[in-house]
Amino acid sequence: MLRIAVQAKGRLFEETMHLLNEAGIKLTSGKRSLLVPAKSFPIELLFLRDDDIPQAVADGVADVGIVGENEFVEKGKNAIILKRLGFSKCRISLAVPKEEEYQGLNWFAGKKIATSYPGILLDFLKKNAIKADIHVINGSVEIAPGIGLADAVFDIVSSGSTLLSNHLKEVEVVMQSEAVLIGNKNLSKEKKEILNELIFRLDAVQMAEDKKYILLNAPNTKLQEIFDILPGMRSPTVLPLAQEGWSSIHSVINEKRFWEIIGKLKEAGAEGILIIPIEKMIQ
Repeated sequence: MLRIAVQAKGRLFEETMHLLNEAGIKLTSGKRSLLVPAKSFPIELLFLRDDDIPQAVADGVADVGIVGENEFVEKGKNAIILKRLGFSKCRISLAVPKEEEYQGLNWFAGKKIATSYPGILLDFLKKNAIKADIHVINGSVEIAPGIGLADAVFDIVSSGSTLLSNHLKEVEVVMQSEAVLIGNKNLSKEKKEILNELIFRLDAVQMAEDKKYILLNAPNTKLQEIFDILPGMRSPTVLPLAQEGWSSIHSVINEKRFWEIIGKLKEAGAEGILIIPIEKMIQ
């Protein structure tokens, strides 16, 4: 049985549970407790605070965990990143009052900076030879300059709307962060086998994200032109149609380029274009 530590609530919890569900990992009970086994797969979920997950994995209380990279780096625990998961993306940045004339990192010399991430901030300041006073606050960091607790803040930024509402501006991005799968360094052979199967499933889910399966008909005289538009994972699949001189072409496209590609296909003579969502992809 592989034990996975996950965040007990919040956006990371919701996205983690969605990912596991897509990977075919469903809990045995709708009523959540601290430790819940999964159906038809040898894992159990341990629900913790996000900042407790790195410690739990490092100590072996959990075998692996899903946590924000920012929390993992901040805690500095003896565990490893096994896989980047691509969701809950954000950045950890320095921000100052909007009215300040910011001209570079030297602005922070001698200033008081409020943060929930003193470890990451201290390391950054040392690397840049900046001496500042770090004021540790747990939660609502952005209000610190407005109430006179600090001159600047160092905190998570997603859309930037929280900074704007507190009359702050982002001036330095120190770290990019996303959800990561972390692991204990001393897993048994049996647990590594379960972990490998889990990662295989997560890879299949991630590969299908932002991808669409496309089917279309085209005259054989236009096949090469269409191939150049639809390279696919290796190359498109081509099947002859009952109508002589025509073929059906199957491929995979990135959703971000969907309309651009569809337009080019129509210009190249493609007809009967059908787009199908992809749930999983195995490389």
